[in-house]
Amino acid sequence: MSELVRPEASATRQTGAAIGRAIRGFVEANRAPLGALAVFGVMMAVFLAANPRVFSEWNIYRSVLTTLPVALFLVVPLVFVVTVGEIDLSFPATMGFAAWIFAVVVHAGFSPYLGALAAIFTGMFLGLVVGSVVVYFNLSSLVATLGMNFVLRGVIQIANEGMPIALTSLRESSLRTVFASPVLGVPAQSLWALAFVIFAALLFNRHRFGVQVKIVGDNPDSARQMGIDVNWVRVKTFIFVGLGAALAGIVSTLINFTWWPTAGEGYFLPVLASVFVGGTPTWGGVGTVVGGAIGALTVSFIQTGVIGAGLSGFYVQFFDGVIIILSLIGHRWNQARYR
Repeated sequence: MSELVRPEASATRQTGAAIGRAIRGFVEANRAPLGALAVFGVMMAVFLAANPRVFSEWNIYRSVLTTLPVALFLVVPLVFVVTVGEIDLSFPATMGFAAWIFAVVVHAGFSPYLGALAAIFTGMFLGLVVGSVVVYFNLSSLVATLGMNFVLRGVIQIANEGMPIALTSLRESSLRTVFASPVLGVPAQSLWALAFVIFAALLFNRHRFGVQVKIVGDNPDSARQMGIDVNWVRVKTFIFVGLGAALAGIVSTLINFTWWPTAGEGYFLPVLASVFVGGTPTWGGVGTVVGGAIGALTVSFIQTGVIGAGLSGFYVQFFDGVIIILSLIGHRWNQARYR
């Protein structure tokens, strides 16, 4: 009888060991997003303990999910840019500019779908321009993209003289029904943003472009020796930011039925914070799309959570700083610096 049991016990031990190795491998490969998720979980536990009644209801989560997609469309492409070793500070103005084109087309009486296509083309074109200025003129992306942000925002203000564009016709449009209406109580834009995050994660981790982004960010000279067009890879990351900014601008306009000349400005610091809270380091070559998405979720919940917990709005910036610093410290301890 014991001889019959031994093979089964051995197989069980081997299966357990294989499962253990798989779990350890998963944790090791996803330390940054898991760390970001842990920070989010602790933060939500604190908010829930502070006011169980508010945080046990769906309404507060629905309010966050209404505007969170705008941040996700901005954060995810920025992970690519930071990983490639650059930074793009022009995304708020790119978002506002693309949304402006969308508003102008719709306000002129054309189809909202045509306006969305025009906005996407505009965003990607602006990304191409910004990336080309940085890469082919060999400029600092930090300074150059900040300058481009001012240039684009200045064009918007000059052309519109600070006046918004009301788009009440969007309320009954099929574009809003598909992309910004509730689906079983969940804002549709959050589902589209989730699909965008999944697509970007696959692009970053499973596609040749994502591999090239990491290689270029880690060692551009080695990337050139491998036959990678380093400059074009860098430019493509800026084009991707333009695409994300355009989608963010379209969704923001669909939510508010109004385009404002300041569209995008309020996302500047929260979006940048989300990238780094999510676990993407500043030195290039390493990044996490899923972590960036979790970082955006964390940052988006801070203001709502602070108010929902019963504190005044004066505490928001304080908790912003605390969460960001604790997240960065946690990521610094959680993963080795590769460069």
